[in-house]
Amino acid sequence: MIDVKKLATSRRAFMGLAAGGSAALALGAGQAQAKVRTNAKILILGAGAGGAAIANRLVERLDGAQITVLDGRAQHWYQPGFTLIAAGLRDANYAISSTEQWLPRGITYINEYAAELDPEANRVITTGGQRLEYDYLIVSTGLVLDWDAIEGFDLGMVGPENGISAHYAGPEYAETSWRALDRFTDEGGVGVFGRPATEMKCAGAPVKICFLAEDIATTKGNRGKCEFIYNTPATNLFGVPVIHHRVRQIMDERDIAYNYRWTLKSIDLAAKTATFDTPEFLETLEWDHINVIPPQRAPQVIRDSGLAWADRWTDQGWIEVDMQTLRHARYPNVFGIGDINGVPKGKTAASVKFHLPVVEDHLVSEIAGREGTRLYDGYTSCPLITRVGRAMLVEFDYQDNLTPSFPGLIAPLEELWISWLMKEVALKATYNAMLRGRA
Repeated sequence: MIDVKKLATSRRAFMGLAAGGSAALALGAGQAQAKVRTNAKILILGAGAGGAAIANRLVERLDGAQITVLDGRAQHWYQPGFTLIAAGLRDANYAISSTEQWLPRGITYINEYAAELDPEANRVITTGGQRLEYDYLIVSTGLVLDWDAIEGFDLGMVGPENGISAHYAGPEYAETSWRALDRFTDEGGVGVFGRPATEMKCAGAPVKICFLAEDIATTKGNRGKCEFIYNTPATNLFGVPVIHHRVRQIMDERDIAYNYRWTLKSIDLAAKTATFDTPEFLETLEWDHINVIPPQRAPQVIRDSGLAWADRWTDQGWIEVDMQTLRHARYPNVFGIGDINGVPKGKTAASVKFHLPVVEDHLVSEIAGREGTRLYDGYTSCPLITRVGRAMLVEFDYQDNLTPSFPGLIAPLEELWISWLMKEVALKATYNAMLRGRA
């Protein structure tokens, strides 16, 4: 039996529960600290998980700061819920709320995107033509999905009539993806799954949807009619070696085929084929169902801004931040939170939870005339769903070390109901607390 008292007091307990959800929500964000007086202009690009959360935290830490949040999307998307929607466990509304409801009072919210960013002049021009000057810039724009990189594909193809799912595209597309998956697991055929060659948000999600599809077919009694293929551009199924070996073991046990160094290049809807770039030649697979996940990159305005790495991820445009302080290497008044950061790990909501206190500490400390001390160690968490009702709570750092929140209580590489419960039931409440700055 799980000892709840031990869970609440174990190392990393709060984050482990934020990654997978739990009653530790009640612990809050920690001891109240005295506010720092300032008239600094702080501009936050993006009002997603990172942007909303840091805005709330800074309002509590700074007195007199002029905080502006810039984001053109009126909806906030709870992205950890997309896989649940695509597996028929939730509807689209589960992941949709209003952007404004998560933002604190006392800040300025501009419902536009950045059109031009000049870090030399400390200036942003919005899509509506507003000129915004800043003293400090926090980049939390998230990333963009490069659907155009998949030749022959467009999002209008998603649905049961074509046998195509694309659950990364948004809540409604995740719901439409479920209808496609539901039909496939009824009728059978060849199901093709995989991930793109770029860095991506929640790198476990492509594996999760494949595992869920196989489990749904099994539950329906139709597993014998279905073939499952998982393709990865990498030489592994997960970037952390010990997790790769466990995922491979599960795929072998459940007769899910996998190919290494296969990158999706194009879709032919009429022929129901997909073409992949492989080390030897282009390979074409026939499919009855395919889940499409495109390459992922920084928004174009960020790629054009001069904030991106010049010698790494040059096709993707992640910003050049120090991997521990998350402060920009060339523009010390710029910080990054979330998917946009050019760091080796950390494109998950759980990572955002650990980005926040680091950025808050270094920014507030500088305003107060002292040195920040908080460091980000690469903490990333993925409640890796393996079937409906079972998941592995895998947590790791920059060095690929497993960093379990509950050592001796929850084995990170075991398929457990309690890990599923954290993902399916409790994560959203803790995520919402994070948005409010309370986690």
